[in-house]
Amino acid sequence: MMRRAGARRIIGALAVLLAGLLAAAGCGEQTRGSPEKAKRVTLVLDWTPNTNHGGIYLAQARGWYRDAGLDVRIIQPGDSSSLQLLASGRADFAISVAEEVLPARAQGLPVVSVGAIIQHNTSSLLALKSSGIARPRDLAGKTYGGYGGVLERALVSALVRCDGADPKTVKFVEVGESDYRIGLTRRLYDFVWIFDGWDKIRMEQIDRLPVTTIPFAAHTDCIPDWYTPLIATNERLLNSDPATARAFMAATARGYREAMARPDQAAGALLDAAPELDRRLVDRSARYLSQRYAGSPARWGRQDAGTWERFSGFLHHAGLLTKRVDVTKAYTNDYLPTAGRGG
Repeated sequence: MMRRAGARRIIGALAVLLAGLLAAAGCGEQTRGSPEKAKRVTLVLDWTPNTNHGGIYLAQARGWYRDAGLDVRIIQPGDSSSLQLLASGRADFAISVAEEVLPARAQGLPVVSVGAIIQHNTSSLLALKSSGIARPRDLAGKTYGGYGGVLERALVSALVRCDGADPKTVKFVEVGESDYRIGLTRRLYDFVWIFDGWDKIRMEQIDRLPVTTIPFAAHTDCIPDWYTPLIATNERLLNSDPATARAFMAATARGYREAMARPDQAAGALLDAAPELDRRLVDRSARYLSQRYAGSPARWGRQDAGTWERFSGFLHHAGLLTKRVDVTKAYTNDYLPTAGRGG
């Protein structure tokens, strides 16, 4: 789940995603509202339920969406991406990532990020300690296992080059949605891209594997920070029904602020909704993310123009954006409880 199984799967076939989004944009708008007093709102996840969504499930369990006059239905994307469902009008809000939002904007789709779920990137490159990998230059001559995406290659190459080694010596193999634990221990590849809040905890604390990581956030002198995951909506909703957007984001922000203060409650709400998850992993992950959703409860969800600008420039340089994107239209802080744009 947190191995970017949803996001990188889409990045690896970016042209297919954009084609689908463009087709979906031409579909009819969903009929909004319902005869009941509560306003029906559909939120589509980026993947299966996980601790990134803890604040949402906590807000749902506590009745805070209902108190805001909303009847929130949480769905999974299925064969479509969350942005496809959002663009087609089959969802009002979607969990997504900046590397999907910006290419969609470049293609003219009116999707907008209205809140960062986690304030800074919690991705890392992970390897077994026995690999000898301790810093980016150690990746030279090693094999990366991933989804074959352009962004993966660009990030790894930038890190290796920035640390004084030759990125051309890194071998890239496409492994899809395989179990990284098996591939690493069988030495099919040397390192992978993971989320610390899920895969590192699972491998290190649950499976007791000796691992080492190169956190992306520790190398923002070489690669940009970016928002992953985030909450997106459609410009049409913001223009036609801003009150619903504000009510949804206010209740959601309340859920994440509570998840920061009481991660055990967020874990419980998630497990009630998805009892198939490993309780040990969920509990540890919820505690980890409670310290990383935002620097302070009041700042949950807020996005910075500089972060969007730097990441947009990186995507453009890597060839993932065919043209420059006006990032001031790709995100907004105006629908958070503490409104206002900027940092």
